[in-house]
Amino acid sequence: MVKQTNLIQSYIDNSEKQKQLYKRTLAIIIFAQVLGGAGLAAGITVGALLAENMLGSNTLAGVPIALLTLGSAGASLIVGNLSQRFGRRVGLASGFITGGIGALGVVLAAIYNNVILLFIALFIYGAGTATNLQARYAGTDLASDKQRATAISMAMVSTTFGAVAGPNVVDVMGNFALSIGVPALAGPFILAGSAFSLAGLVFLILLRPDPLKVAQALAIHKEKGKESTKPKLVENPKLNQRTITIGAVVMVVTQIVMVAVMTMTPVHMEEHGHGLSAVGLIIGFHIGAMYLPSLVTGVLIDKVGRKKMAIASAITLLLAGLLAAFAPTESVAILTIALILLGLGWNLGLISGTALIVDGTTPLNRARTQGTVDVLIALSGAAGGALSGMVVAGSSFAVLSIGSGIISLLLVPVIVMVLRRKNE
Repeated sequence: MVKQTNLIQSYIDNSEKQKQLYKRTLAIIIFAQVLGGAGLAAGITVGALLAENMLGSNTLAGVPIALLTLGSAGASLIVGNLSQRFGRRVGLASGFITGGIGALGVVLAAIYNNVILLFIALFIYGAGTATNLQARYAGTDLASDKQRATAISMAMVSTTFGAVAGPNVVDVMGNFALSIGVPALAGPFILAGSAFSLAGLVFLILLRPDPLKVAQALAIHKEKGKESTKPKLVENPKLNQRTITIGAVVMVVTQIVMVAVMTMTPVHMEEHGHGLSAVGLIIGFHIGAMYLPSLVTGVLIDKVGRKKMAIASAITLLLAGLLAAFAPTESVAILTIALILLGLGWNLGLISGTALIVDGTTPLNRARTQGTVDVLIALSGAAGGALSGMVVAGSSFAVLSIGSGIISLLLVPVIVMVLRRKNE
């Protein structure tokens, strides 16, 4: 403990070491997120199809994503609290390894054709999804105000490599699964279990010293050393709360819209004669659009502003919904463009919303607040996933897509209202 305290103190006393730790932390996050992205993609790509095969109906096809995101909600709170108490290393490692255990449970459920076990395992698997998102905060712990969105984007863009590869190896993993006597649709979850577990080990072994612990120590040091900064921390708590609230609203709405349309796209395609390879291709492009633009969008959000880019997110999601609704059923190309826009809109909303949350908190309360906000995001995703199947079963994929696009427009008046109050 004394050794760890001395190590943290050495970073407090040396600004150059702080910069080096910031860069090293980002490098570790990038490495782990490549693995985490591969694990993330499995549930998105074949979760709904696996449940549909077991249940023999698409009415409850949205339940797997709902359970996954519900599990993600609980995990977000736990990972956030663990991170606040023990640091990012313990929180992120625990979440990823738990997600790996859930993926193994999905494989066993497929082998024994046990729907109950499938639903329980998907719930646990959601911990990996939650942790994949929570990791984006770790990059901001030592970032300056003007680096935050960029740091978030670096954590997210690294997810792309694994997330895009995941859906495109559906057939390969399916064949591998069949070769060892496992149903083909469980194949991607074999990859997910391995990827999540390895990501957890990367954080557990390499994330030392813990960036959040160093950031907390720096915050306490500055507060003690500069009495004039104390009033600043509580100068305008309403403004901080407002910033956190608008950040949460942006992320919740974008999550509902994205999950609803994305969940039912594979089912919609399968019903119109498209095979798993086409589904994997479109979902791969979609996930790529969720993460790959991050390096550009992060810089834009830092320069142009959080709220303006959040409005851009709403407009992009509306366009995605309209294009998905009116795309000819035989046109993979147009549906791909719609899913790319859906991913881009989500990207803009998540990074701008995350940056707002970081802006509205301090290292001393940041991780717990972030975990609580991510609970709301996960629950909104669960609602979007659960309702999407019912909406499509009761009407059509087009109605779901148009409705989702319209919901995204709710962000615009909310953000404009906040901007107006700020200027008053």
